[in-house]
Amino acid sequence: MHIRRALLLFAIVLGMAALVASFSRPADERSSTEPREQPRQAPATASPAPADAPPRPVSFNAASEERRRVPVSTATTLEISVDQPGAVELPGLGLTASTDEHTPARFAVFATRPGRYEILFTPASGDETRPAGTLVVD
Repeated sequence: MHIRRALLLFAIVLGMAALVASFSRPADERSSTEPREQPRQAPATASPAPADAPPRPVSFNAASEERRRVPVSTATTLEISVDQPGAVELPGLGLTASTDEHTPARFAVFATRPGRYEILFTPASGDETRPAGTLVVD
């Protein structure tokens, strides 16, 4: 009785493994009847940076209300350092992140319109929002 159960369990596990393996085969091992994915052509953009370039990091210190410039249509990573826990917000871009003195707030930004975007900081211990810098997109 136990041998039958063990063999049945083994058969089920083996069948499931075969099923999973058939779905996870590399593309070059698939049969010719299966449709092959065509490589996608990237649309032409007016971006001055190459499409595969990593986002450009831009750092702010909330205590000094810095101003940083980035080009329009350029992927940018904003890092805003603070000296106490709270929330950092870019209302013009609709972005908010929590932060503390050990972990800066990080935002992935791809601004397509020129303008000035205010950065605001609200400490966790209070309700007063204060300026923390300005992102200038031009």
